[in-house]
Amino acid sequence: MSSRIKKRKPESQANSDQETALARQELETFGTVLDKTPGALNEGEKWWCERYQWLKDCGYILRSRYAPDWVPSWHGTDKNSQVCVDGVIPRYNHLMDAIRISDGTDVILKSIKKSRHPFEAEIGKFFTSEPLMSDPANHCVPIFEVLSVPENDDRIILVMPMLRAYSDPRFDTVGEVVDCIHQLFEGLRFMHSHHVAHRDCMKLNILMDATSLYPESFNPWRSRWTRDLKGYAKHLTRTRRPPKYYFIDFGISRRYSPSDSNPREPPIRGGDRSVPEFQGSDEPQNPFPTDVYYLGNVLREDFIQSKMGLSFLDGLVADMVQGDPSKRPAMNEVVVRFEGICKGLSSWKLRSRVADKNEGIRSRLIRDAGHWTRRLISIARGHPPVPKLKPSL
Repeated sequence: MSSRIKKRKPESQANSDQETALARQELETFGTVLDKTPGALNEGEKWWCERYQWLKDCGYILRSRYAPDWVPSWHGTDKNSQVCVDGVIPRYNHLMDAIRISDGTDVILKSIKKSRHPFEAEIGKFFTSEPLMSDPANHCVPIFEVLSVPENDDRIILVMPMLRAYSDPRFDTVGEVVDCIHQLFEGLRFMHSHHVAHRDCMKLNILMDATSLYPESFNPWRSRWTRDLKGYAKHLTRTRRPPKYYFIDFGISRRYSPSDSNPREPPIRGGDRSVPEFQGSDEPQNPFPTDVYYLGNVLREDFIQSKMGLSFLDGLVADMVQGDPSKRPAMNEVVVRFEGICKGLSSWKLRSRVADKNEGIRSRLIRDAGHWTRRLISIARGHPPVPKLKPSL
C-alpha cells in the first residue's frame, strides 16, 4: 500500500516549479520575464519610458517614473511604493498621464493603432474643429493634438484633457442629476445630428471635466486622492461648480453620409453586452437606435435602479431600452420629452437629496444633515436648483 503513495515534493521545490512555469508562460506571452520587484515598471510602461524625451520635445512631460535617470523615491526607505507618486501605475497601458509644459495643464495621452481604430482620430478631430468645438451642445472629448510616433507609421498618440468618472463624487441633488442627463442627451443628439454613431456609449465612456469641482486637482489614477497622495482630494458640489460631461473613446464609432438615412453595421459588442438586437444575432443593425439603448441603460442602471426619487425618468428610459430598436425614440425626441418632464419638477424636488436605495439608516441621517447644510447655503447664495454650466476647456 505504501509503495503506491507518491512522495510529495518539498514545498520549496513545488514553489520553484510553479515559478518556473509562470516564467515560461510570461516569456511566451510577453517575450520577457516580468519584473516582480514592488513598483517595478511593466512592459507597457517601458514603451512610454522609451519615448520620454521625444514627448518632452513635443511639449509634454511624464512623471519622474518614466524619466531615463529615474531612481524610485522609496528605495532606501521604509515607504511602500503604493504611497509614492512615482509608484503609481496607470490603469491601462495605452493611457498615460502627463503635464503640458507650456501652461502646466494636466493631460492624458492615449496611444492607438490606426490599423485597429482607423476612425478614432478622424472623428475626434472632426468634433474638435470649428464651429463644432464652440457649440455648447458638443460633449465629445476634445483632442488637443495628435502626435505621430516616430518610426511607427501605425501608431499615434491623442492628447486629451484629464477627466474623471462622471458619477464620482456622488450626486447631491436631483437638480444635479437633471443637469447631467440633459448634457448627455444633448451631447448624443449633437453627435447623431452630425451623422456620427458612438456605438459604445456605456457608463465607462462617459466622463466629466472636474476642474471646477476639484480646485486643487486630484491624482489621475487614484482619483479620490490629491495629486501628491498626501490626503483626500477636496471637492465642491456640482450645484456650486457645475462640471461638463463628455463622451470619450471613438474607437468603434462611425461617421455616415447625410444621405444614408438607415446605415447598417454588423454588431460590435462593446462594454455593455445587454443590447437586445445583438442577442443571438449577427444581422447588421442601425447603430443609432443602439446608441439610444446604451445611454438609456446607463440611466436605468446608475440612477433608476440604484437611486431614490428619480421615478420621473421611468417612462422615458423604458422607451429608450425597449427590445425593438425601431420603437426607440430618436435623440431629438428624447431631448424634447426630457425637457417637458423637467418643467414639471418643483424647486423643492430639484433641491432634494439623491439617496442610494441600499443606504443604511445611519448613513442616511449623516448625509441628510450634510445635505441640508449645503442646501440652505446654496439657496442663500442664489445657486439655481439645476446647475448652469459655465464654459470650460
